[in-house]
Amino acid sequence: MDPGWAGVALPVTAAPQTVTDDRTQTLPQTSVDSSRSSDEAMPPAPTGRAYVRFVLVLGALIAIGPLTIDTYLPALPSITRDLAASESAVQFTLTGILLGMGLGQLLVGPLADAVGRRRPLIAGLALHIAASIFCAFAPSIELLTVGRVLQGLGNAAVAVVSMAMVRDQFAGSAAATMLSRLMLVMGLAPVLAPTLGGFILQLTSWRGVFVLLAIAGTMMVTLASFALRETLPPARRRKLAFKPVVATYGSLLKDRTFVGLVLISGLMFATLFSYIGGSSFVLQDIYGLSVAQFGLVFGMNSLGFLTGSQLNPFLLKRFEPRVLVRAGVTIGAVAALLTLASAATGFGGLTLILVPLWFILFACGLTLPNTPALALTRHGEAAGTAAALLGASQFVIGGAAAPLIGAMGSGSAVPMTLVMALTASLALVVATLTLRGRLAPVDATA
Repeated sequence: MDPGWAGVALPVTAAPQTVTDDRTQTLPQTSVDSSRSSDEAMPPAPTGRAYVRFVLVLGALIAIGPLTIDTYLPALPSITRDLAASESAVQFTLTGILLGMGLGQLLVGPLADAVGRRRPLIAGLALHIAASIFCAFAPSIELLTVGRVLQGLGNAAVAVVSMAMVRDQFAGSAAATMLSRLMLVMGLAPVLAPTLGGFILQLTSWRGVFVLLAIAGTMMVTLASFALRETLPPARRRKLAFKPVVATYGSLLKDRTFVGLVLISGLMFATLFSYIGGSSFVLQDIYGLSVAQFGLVFGMNSLGFLTGSQLNPFLLKRFEPRVLVRAGVTIGAVAALLTLASAATGFGGLTLILVPLWFILFACGLTLPNTPALALTRHGEAAGTAAALLGASQFVIGGAAAPLIGAMGSGSAVPMTLVMALTASLALVVATLTLRGRLAPVDATA
């Protein structure tokens, strides 16, 4: 990890601001609880060792999401046989956790803006533990799907609070750099999780995977309780009421650039999740990889994601985040179309499937730290709600990918690669239409 952190930390002070490139614009505070003292200052942004500790703790907490999704991927075929379910039904358990994470974030976001960050985080981790135990004893695919939805709801709190904590203390390129550092830590989860899942399957059944997730949740809730401070003091909190919450979501949706960034993030996440949801069936059932070989290939491709996310801080020293977003979606679309062509024609065999897949994940690693940094910087006055809308789009759009692949059949790699090509290409179209020129500040009168 590079000790010379790129970017300058911009702590949020008494007046919330929208920061876009090198310009700022003060936003009204109509929704902030004015009963609190305005002199209560935001804790300073962490630096030095505190910065490193913040990255490690928050990264470990964020890792619970990909760990929950990826650890049981090698077990999908065995779950299909054990519960006498169809492949589409088993893939819907992936959709279940994503829908839970997406819809849960819409609820947790305003709550985190109203009561602070720590309490929703700890409650979400507790729900994750309970849901993991429920999944471990699920007797049917339907109840397993319910348990996965509950896991998603618990993990939603972790996702929202983590993004909001970053925005509480950083903005602009500094936020993008912080998110890239977090992805270095959390990126180890998808690299190690399938291999870990395969190892567990050699010792026990797929149910043991969920026991492990319950143990991991217990460790994370302990870590959050003792090692993570509150980043949103009472003076900065917003009243929790139905009309203000709806009004906040409405104001976010009126921001064309914000909506574009939300769609780009969601579509690139769908591209990523199409691979996550379909790769175990494609690589094991079609190309004949063993569980151990699949874990190795999945880990190598995850290194592509890590490479993109860790190259990002260095590129931010020379390029604006919007430029990197456009570069990322372009690489992703080209690589996805190449993968589709190989799957449809058989040309190049497994090699011409795996090599473009690596570049697709590289493109996701380059794009996904910058889209939330740009989007949340535009709306720092409602970071929790903005992070919720951003995260919900990722998981709802991404959640539609897995059953769509399953519905198209499992006889070839075409369904997976076709969905990836469509979502990556749409992300490129949206980026071309919405990220033109320097991004203008949000209109404070809107």
